[in-house]
Amino acid sequence: MTHNEIDLFDGHCDAVLQRYLYGGSLRKNKGHVDLERGGRYRRYAQFFALQEPMPFVAPPGDANPAQVYDAEYKLFLRDIERNQDIVSFSRTMAEAETAFAENKVAAFLSIEGADLLGCTLEGLHQAYKKGVRAVNLTWRRANVLSGAHADESERGLSQLGRNFICEMERLGLLVDVSHLSERGFWDVAETLSGPFIASHSNAQSCCFHRRNLTDEQFIAVIEHDGVAGLNLYANFIGKNAGLDTAIGHLEHWLSLGGEKHISLGADFDGCAPLIKEIHGLEDMDRLFNRLLQRNYPETLIRSLFFDNLMRVVKKVCTAYEADSSL
Repeated sequence: MTHNEIDLFDGHCDAVLQRYLYGGSLRKNKGHVDLERGGRYRRYAQFFALQEPMPFVAPPGDANPAQVYDAEYKLFLRDIERNQDIVSFSRTMAEAETAFAENKVAAFLSIEGADLLGCTLEGLHQAYKKGVRAVNLTWRRANVLSGAHADESERGLSQLGRNFICEMERLGLLVDVSHLSERGFWDVAETLSGPFIASHSNAQSCCFHRRNLTDEQFIAVIEHDGVAGLNLYANFIGKNAGLDTAIGHLEHWLSLGGEKHISLGADFDGCAPLIKEIHGLEDMDRLFNRLLQRNYPETLIRSLFFDNLMRVVKKVCTAYEADSSL
């Protein structure tokens, strides 16, 4: 299959952070993701994450989390405005479909680490109004909402954390459990009634890492009608990380009944090295075609590449009526 025959919806990239730190445009750059490469696909939707830089990378002017959030949000809006010919800011599946009908990229917005929002309900409400449609409660560290994957205490959700995700569900925001502690994951599963996502987390049975999901966690994602997105960071894939090794994670999830619950979350612009055959967004056709070569049904591949994540967005990110409580 060529690019213009493939639909692609990726659940997580850090392209906005890279532009914030190093300059350049979302339209065209030397990173993993840009709009021109995305436009090669028949339909392309992308969750663009706003997040803090890694601890060893100082943000411009040593900005605090709130300042980073504000700067990255303005950068995102600026690039959407400047590139209206090829991209549209999308908050629902209906808005994405409008973008596709106009041959544009559908750009969704997410937050990686609720520290950017001050971990407050007020911050969450403001993010919703700004068009954010998915939030990771934690990133690399625990906060007042929950423990993180690297938190040795394995702390779960606080009462504020439970209130936070319940409000997310009420508003129509996707709860993203990538980076949560395992206890935090189970608290989310026990608290929410509807879908949640693990936007960029692989199968722990294939590669042991605390960022990857156990079989029990993936089954919980299935039971909530959510999705887990395949992360193409080599260290989360395993030894000799290439297309076939990554497909091993997909096959394991399929063996657990995950046909409708696997998506893509490549973590482009947020990790290095990627698996051997993938150097950026332009190479995702290689994964699609390798699956065809291995006799996967085309309908299944299209579900993994696009339909599954879009189904969850349709179910959760509905148009929101004005509420006097906001």
